Order: sequence, then C-alpha cells, then structure tokens
Amino acid sequence: MTRMVRAVAIAGALALAVSGCGGVGGDGDEGGGTATTGTLSTMGFGLSDEIATTRVDAFKRDNPGVELKIVEGAFDEQQFLSAVASGNPPDLVYMDRKLVGTYAKRGSVQPLTDCVDKQDVDMGQYRPAAKDQVTLDGTVYGIPEFSSVRVLYLNEALLRQAGLTAADVDLADWAGLPALNAKLATVSGGRLSRIGIDPKIPEFLPLWARANGVDILSADGTKAHLDDPKVAEALTTGVRLIQDQGGWGKFKSFRDTFDFFGAQNPLAKNQIVAWPMEEWFLNQAAKNSPKAELVVKPFVDRQGKPLTLSSGQAWVIPKGAKNPDAACAFAKKVTATDTWVAAAKARADARKAAGQPFTGVYTGNVAADQKIFDEIYQPTGNKRFDDAVATIRSVQDAAFAMPASPAGAEFDKAWTDAVNRVLSGQAQPAQALARAQQEATAALDKASK
Repeated sequence: MTRMVRAVAIAGALALAVSGCGGVGGDGDEGGGTATTGTLSTMGFGLSDEIATTRVDAFKRDNPGVELKIVEGAFDEQQFLSAVASGNPPDLVYMDRKLVGTYAKRGSVQPLTDCVDKQDVDMGQYRPAAKDQVTLDGTVYGIPEFSSVRVLYLNEALLRQAGLTAADVDLADWAGLPALNAKLATVSGGRLSRIGIDPKIPEFLPLWARANGVDILSADGTKAHLDDPKVAEALTTGVRLIQDQGGWGKFKSFRDTFDFFGAQNPLAKNQIVAWPMEEWFLNQAAKNSPKAELVVKPFVDRQGKPLTLSSGQAWVIPKGAKNPDAACAFAKKVTATDTWVAAAKARADARKAAGQPFTGVYTGNVAADQKIFDEIYQPTGNKRFDDAVATIRSVQDAAFAMPASPAGAEFDKAWTDAVNRVLSGQAQPAQALARAQQEATAALDKASK
C-alpha cells in the first residue's frame, strides 16, 4: 500500500471518544442513522492520493451537512497536546495506534464505547493485532486504519553475483548471518558501497526479540522485559551486522541516501541485498522498478516459522472534541469494507491507466482485504510481484503488534535510546538494556498508578 510518508511515519497520540459520540449514522453502511451536521476538523491526515480522496469523498457524499476541515500534515504531538489543554482540540485525530494507550491513560482522548455501540461499528471486522493496539483495559479508544507488516526483501541479481540464491538467505540461522553478510556487503577501505544485510534496528528490535522468543513488553502493556538475555542476544546480532559494514556512522550515512519512493531506489541501484521492511515498499517497487529482480520472503523466527510485526494508524477523538458524532461517523465510514474496496478500485484504475501493476491495498479491516483481493486485485503477470503479494497476504495472520500501554511513548524512548547507545559505541547491549529496563519500569509504574 502506498504511504506518502517516510518509514518513520507518524508519531503521536490517540483520542478516546466521548460518551456523546453515538446516535449518528448517515454513512451508507449497515446500522444507518441520521445524517451528521456541523463542522468536523481533523489532524494528522492528508489527501495525498486516491486512497485518501476516495474515502473522504464517500463521507462527504453521505454527510452533506458536515463542513469537513482537513488540516493536512503529519501528526504533531505538541500541537495536539496544546490543543487539548486549551480546550480547543480538533474533532478527530489520525495517529500511530501504538500510542493510543498512553493518551488514553492521560485522558487526552476519549473512550469510543458509545461511538461503537450507537454507530454500530463492527469491531470484529478489524484485525486482532490492530484492534488490540487501540484497546486499553478492555475499552476501545481508536478505530484502526491501515495494517502494515514486515517482510524480507531480497535483490536476487546481487545474490546471484555472490553465487547464492534466495534460499541461502536464512534469517533463522543467526550464527550464520555474519558470514552471509560478509559475502553480500561491499566494504572497501572502510567505505560501504553496498549493504549486505540491514537488520533495521533500532526500529525492528521488537521483531528480532520476538524471533528469539521474547516480547519486550508484556501483553497487558505494563511490564518491560528489556533486560531479558534474549533481547540482548537479538540486539547483539543486529549490531554485529552493522559493525561488520563499517560501523553505525558510515552505515547510517549510506542508508540515509536511499530514496525508497523513487525510480532510483536502493533495489534499482543495487545498493542493498537483503533487508526487512514494511509491505508498502512492494507497491513502490512495482511502480518504479518493475524489472528489478526482487524476491520477497517472510521474516522468520529462529525455528524458521513466519513472523511479522504489525503497525498502523488509528482514528481517535480527543478530549473536548466539539463534534464527536461527526468524528465517529467519519472514522466508521473511511474504514468500512465497501469504502476500502472503492478506494482499492480507484488505485487499481489509476495504476492501469499509468501502465503500472497494482499490488493490492492492505488495511486493518479483514473483510475489506478479502473483498479487495477477491474482486479488485488481478495477478500482474510478473511472477516476482505476484509471489510477493501472496507472501504478504500469508503473513498477515502471523502478525503481532506492540501492546497498548499506559506509557507507550516513554517505553519506546527507553529501548530506542538503548539501541542508539549501543550503535554509537557508548554501551554494550546488556548494559544499555538494563538501564532501559529501569527507565521503562519507572515510566510504566508511574503511568499504571
């Protein structure tokens, strides 16, 4: 799926819907209701492509009495919190769903209990991992949007140059990764000109840790497990791959030159051989480098079983929102099955008109994805991309997500800072993670009280 934002994407807060967020409808879906009215303002969302515009147009069509004010741009945490504190927040906010619990606990967002009940929002249609991330202590605080998963991308042309095949890249064999990395990377005179294996840390440490059999945060989002030796082993494995390619400074500087959204992406320019990444890169590769020798495999745990980390955004309603009825109706409409299908058709039509392949749209709505791939998606004829689509679809059900937590933002900062200390040579993995465990525990205990 196309996300016209960088992989770092949106950081932010999540909104809890007010008790008055019910009794509205007019979205054309099951449940009906009276049309909403008034002004509806949003934050953190933009009309960047046909996926967005098609869904917004559907809401406008069914709710002509609503004056919709979309403030385009990425979510800004300080702006959001200031607006809530001043009593003049937007009505609806689009943010990273992993942070929902934090803002729910702080009271910056409202529970969506009445919204779900009175608008007849079918929470069962959303993927479990996505739904769990917007649910704290049994209460729903957000409506899930996209569902992004991680898979392993391989440049088969470069593997062939090294005398290898895609089957030789086995992420389950951690002991063998350094030797494989040495065959794939190009480092000369301390200068890196081709990445062999990019472990994508700090970002994907939770994925590597889960592959090693440990969750860095408890299922209820209240206990950190950062000092588990298996987390240190996962971090050590990733750091070793980077150190063997010139060290973090040179590695990051080289990787920062990559344009994953353009025709001169690292796949097309043969700048990288193997790397885990979100599924949206397939869409970009199909659009910009359709002749590249791309192979997509599942990320796997140490037993070789498919594993993936799910993430995405959610719609939330802030404390003090002036039009929660319209906000609820909007969130329901733009994530409804038929709305997603219409958006996918618009994408497929646009790609066809441009002579480019359509590789699907991946949402947080299970029913929508089923209809998209049953009714809209057609094999591209390019076996590489068709196999990649099948791989992405196959791992959706193997996805886990970071749990909703009352201190999600603080927890993320603790472990990310720890990884950065290790990458910069300021600390060893176990030492850095022990400090992160203390920091995270303090934040979680304080938030839980």
